[in-house]
Amino acid sequence: AAVAAGRGLRGPLGMAGRRWRSGAGSPDRAAPERAPRIYTRTGDSGFSSTFTGERRPKGDRIFEALGATDELSSAIGLAGEFSSEKGHTFVDQLHKVQCMLQDVGSNLATPLSSAREAHRKRTSFSEKPVLELEQWIDSYSEQLPPLRAFILPSGGRSSAALHFSRAVCRRAERCVVPLVQAGEADPNVAKYLNRLSDYLFVLARYAAMKEGKEEKIYIKPEP
Repeated sequence: AAVAAGRGLRGPLGMAGRRWRSGAGSPDRAAPERAPRIYTRTGDSGFSSTFTGERRPKGDRIFEALGATDELSSAIGLAGEFSSEKGHTFVDQLHKVQCMLQDVGSNLATPLSSAREAHRKRTSFSEKPVLELEQWIDSYSEQLPPLRAFILPSGGRSSAALHFSRAVCRRAERCVVPLVQAGEADPNVAKYLNRLSDYLFVLARYAAMKEGKEEKIYIKPEP
């Protein structure tokens, strides 16, 4: 996941495998090795690296898609916290979605135009998560009242946060589609984001229903 963002291994991942060593001048005292810096300075000139080793401008559409995906995961994380406070059972699904978005990022950070076979094997994205989302969508849709009006983001904090996540997801999809069309990303990634926005919409309605919150609908203003 860290590689997917084009930033290398940082934080806890960067500490993997490190050992404690004896402190200088005191064999009975142990001191940790110095933690790695969170900044690398490799992007100071306005370029960053893909998983394949390419150096591209930070304004490249790959990094735009990665940023939108990261923002989406953050929005879902916030929605998950609100939903957890209300005891919703779908919180585990949201966590799984966040994990899948890490895999989405890995695929996006591996442009197919420069990826070797080893890269593709490590970052491939299958259709299985897409099918799982469809199953979740069908399951919640069956429990909801018919949709008879345009619903505005509302219905309590959990529902409103899920609606916001849906909007971010649509933007992430718009960033990814050009990469797929250019042969730089797997089509299943775009399909996943497309189904994910539907899932988040249905889940927002479900959360409002379970919490007994009113969904505000669009009313055309008087001329």
